[in-house]
Amino acid sequence: MRFKDVELFRDVKIDWLSKKWFFLGFSLIFSVAGVLSMLFWHHVPVGIDFKGGTQVRVSFPTPPNEDHLRQAMDRANIHDASIQRLSGGSTGNEAVITLPQSNDSNADSARTAVVGALASNYHDSSYKIEDAYTVGPTAGKQLTRQAGWAVLWSLAGMLVYLWFRFEFIYGAAAVIAVFHDTLITIGFFSLFNIEITLTVVAAILTLVGYSMNDTIVVFDRIRENLQLMRRASLAEIVNRSINDTLSRTVIASGLTFLTVLALFIFGGEVLHAFSFALVVGILIGTYSSIAVAAPMLVAYQDWRASKGKSTQLTAGRKATI
Repeated sequence: MRFKDVELFRDVKIDWLSKKWFFLGFSLIFSVAGVLSMLFWHHVPVGIDFKGGTQVRVSFPTPPNEDHLRQAMDRANIHDASIQRLSGGSTGNEAVITLPQSNDSNADSARTAVVGALASNYHDSSYKIEDAYTVGPTAGKQLTRQAGWAVLWSLAGMLVYLWFRFEFIYGAAAVIAVFHDTLITIGFFSLFNIEITLTVVAAILTLVGYSMNDTIVVFDRIRENLQLMRRASLAEIVNRSINDTLSRTVIASGLTFLTVLALFIFGGEVLHAFSFALVVGILIGTYSSIAVAAPMLVAYQDWRASKGKSTQLTAGRKATI
């Protein structure tokens, strides 16, 4: 049995567009909550990859005591250290010591101070430095710019592709939906105060592509149904197209979600932020391809009709999925 032959739903006749106000409210709640958190609560909790700093990961024979580690840092006059004990998997006996960094000149001294504090308070056999690295503020700002440009260029490229394959409104709707997904995902990081690192940016870029692919599948079915259902309204065509692709969407997204959920549960602290982005992003991306991107085509047509302009939506070129 081939994957494409599997159908969870047959003859689905859900009127998705009649629920547009519910979907709008759902999106607004999570978007506004995330934006408020980013502005007034946890802000955007970026890691040292972007803000600069020193991070030392230390392993112990037994689960480390955070208070003892903090006292060791205090005795070495390191009062601004953030100490986090890792949990789960093989990292249960590890701790991460993080120091902020005010300038590029004290990069090596901060790392040396932490290593010295550990050496002064623990026997050599009672701990092991697994990893230690430093990112200066200048490099952090550069990485922030590069990450932002990476996301923007990926969205711009997808807009141009969909404009060429379909027409501009398809590309605009897809990019708005993906921006919606990215905003909510980052909002969840702010709400739960989980640091955004370079691996999280990689996860977000992965989600941009995943969500866009899901949206293109629905758009391609709309393109086909525009040719087959010439007398139907655009709302009917969009509803039919979403229902036609529902089995594929649920099966593909469901299997991917179960995989990243296992990664989130069993992957340990090191993969926690990366897998969290994938878990949230896949759920939101699947939702937006159904409830945000496709209905936006109908909203655009209704807006043009209210302005007395042509409302004919074309099928464009055939898309390759």
